[in-house]
Order: sequence, then structure tokens, then C-alpha cells
Amino acid sequence: MRWLDRAIEALAALGVIAYGLAAIVTVADILGRVVGLAVAGVVDIVQLFVLAGAWFVIPWAFVAGAHVGVEFVVDALPAALGRLIRAFAALLAGGLLILMLLYGHDAFQTQQMLGDTSQQLGIPIMYFWWPVLIGQAAAVAATGSVLIRLGRQAMGAEAAR
Repeated sequence: MRWLDRAIEALAALGVIAYGLAAIVTVADILGRVVGLAVAGVVDIVQLFVLAGAWFVIPWAFVAGAHVGVEFVVDALPAALGRLIRAFAALLAGGLLILMLLYGHDAFQTQQMLGDTSQQLGIPIMYFWWPVLIGQAAAVAATGSVLIRLGRQAMGAEAAR
């Protein structure tokens, strides 16, 4: 599953780049306004970059274990019970993400069919949906990776007995 972890890390790097681009566009707009050259459509552009940044980084949080959790409680439990709780949480998260992906895809198709666009620049809404759907699909894969890793840890612990 190293290839999946690497792909998720690459996606997260793109997310960080998107956050950086959102900051650059914002600063350029602020500085441009001082000299009368505001960035046209700054809201649309920044929203797109921030949306992509968030959804591209979320899968990495699952793989790296950097998401919000109650580690001090789980870490205090016996290792086998802690793995079981982490696996249950990964299953719940994966199920929720699958539902989000399915319903998100339905909404994407509806908005694409209607030809929805952003308010300032008229960017097709599908460009806002692609990062969401890619991030959700990657997050589903990330929860699967976590489950496989937990299963391997459990098998290794059993073999060590």
C-alpha cells in the first residue's frame, strides 16, 4: 500500500500548493487595490484553491493519523482493543465518505447538467466539484489503507505470541 500512501502524499502536496496559491492571489489583490489593479474574480479563484486545498489534504490526515481523535483514551487501552477501536472508526469514516462521494457525484451531475457557473468569473461549477470528488475518493482509499495497516499489525501481534 506504499504506492497509495505516496499518491495520497502527492495529492496533499497539491493541496498545500493550492492553499499557497490562494494566499498569493489574496495578497496580489490586496496590493493591487492599493494601485488600482484589483484581481478580477478573486473570490472565485480563492474559493476554488481553498476548496481544492482542503479536499486534497483530508485523505493524508487519515493515512498519517493526523485527524482529530481521542488518542489519550485509545492509547491507554490494550493494543488489540486500540486497534479494534481504530478499525471501527475507520470503517465508520469510510462508510460516511462513500455516502458523501455518491451524493456528491449526484449533485455534481445535476449542476453540470444545468450548466451552473461561479458568480464572478463564470467558471463552470464542475471545476469546483472535481477536487471534492477526487478528495472524497482518495479519502475512501485512505481509510481502506488504514484498515489494511491495522489488520497487518494485528496479524503481526498474533504471530509474535
